[in-house]
Amino acid sequence: MSFKNTFEKYDWDTLEKEIYKVTAKDVEKVLLKEKIKLEDFKTLISPAAKPYIEQMAQRSNAITKKRFGNTIQMYIPMYLSNECQNICTYCGFSMDNGIRRKTLSDAEILKEVEHIKKLGYDHILLVTGEANKTVGVSYIKHAIDLIRSQFSNISIEVQPLDQEDYETLITSGLYAVLVYQETYHKATYKTHHPKGRKSNFDYRLDTPDRLGKAGIHKIGLGALFGLEDWRVDSFYTALHLKYLQKTYWKTKYSISFPRLRPHQGGLAPKVEMTDTDLVQLICAYRLLDEDVELSLSTRESEIFRNHSIHLGITSISAESKTNPGGYSVEPESLEQFEISDERTTEQIKHMIQSQGYEVVWKDWSKSYVNLSST
Repeated sequence: MSFKNTFEKYDWDTLEKEIYKVTAKDVEKVLLKEKIKLEDFKTLISPAAKPYIEQMAQRSNAITKKRFGNTIQMYIPMYLSNECQNICTYCGFSMDNGIRRKTLSDAEILKEVEHIKKLGYDHILLVTGEANKTVGVSYIKHAIDLIRSQFSNISIEVQPLDQEDYETLITSGLYAVLVYQETYHKATYKTHHPKGRKSNFDYRLDTPDRLGKAGIHKIGLGALFGLEDWRVDSFYTALHLKYLQKTYWKTKYSISFPRLRPHQGGLAPKVEMTDTDLVQLICAYRLLDEDVELSLSTRESEIFRNHSIHLGITSISAESKTNPGGYSVEPESLEQFEISDERTTEQIKHMIQSQGYEVVWKDWSKSYVNLSST
């Protein structure tokens, strides 16, 4: 059994019709409920719910403060390699994109870490393209072993792996894995991933199951907005979240909201997601689930990120570089995508504090495990 069994019980076109036929009266009924269920989530992400965003935002803010307090967690990505054996129509690292490829050496990884540590980070996200021979499990494990003493939390966003591979990396100190389905529309997924291991929709769909079975501390979910209708993709993400929470209840979960960004040879979004749409979605997720972490990256603009602090967001990145060696080794190499918010970590920290929030550099320590076992 896996999420695939649940996924196959739903039909994209039927869901789309259900979401778009919602009325204002339906929205008002849902907003009167104390407990928002998955079926209600469809109502909250519908076009009919747009006039109620302010009401949703106030409720989302209150729930988030009750659960997470006045805190925002900071993290930073470190790209280890732009090698990739996949063709993805929207990605700057795609195999058919004629860029110079680079994978960081040990010395280069440590130089990047030295720069990142000076910024104050204790939580790092390691990112690679999907190239099994160059940046497979052994490379990722070696990188984790190399920097483990420098960070309390090490997360990865790399190619989907087998359960035993995740178990190996967890033993080395892996904290969390982000694995986005990109789109839950199977035909559209095939169009945008025509070649490489990533073209296997089902293997990617079941990746969070393998992570849950491996006993990972946190799993990050999400869809890449712009490939398909964001409302239907978001429902499937919520469906995936609820399945995982019920099946692997010891694991924490986060959701991210990546929107297509420009890159060399880039793809124009099929479906535009406006800032207002994104606000609606963030609030809807918070109303659905008070425990899930909601993360916003530097893909979004300064203005949007400034205001999103109050909407339900619990973690944000800053000063991100999306190229291997981008912080200190090779700042001019080609990025995976352009970021929108280019402020420094210090500027983001002050922005957060000026709105009455405390900056958190980590949210978990291995010492907690030792305490709970005594």
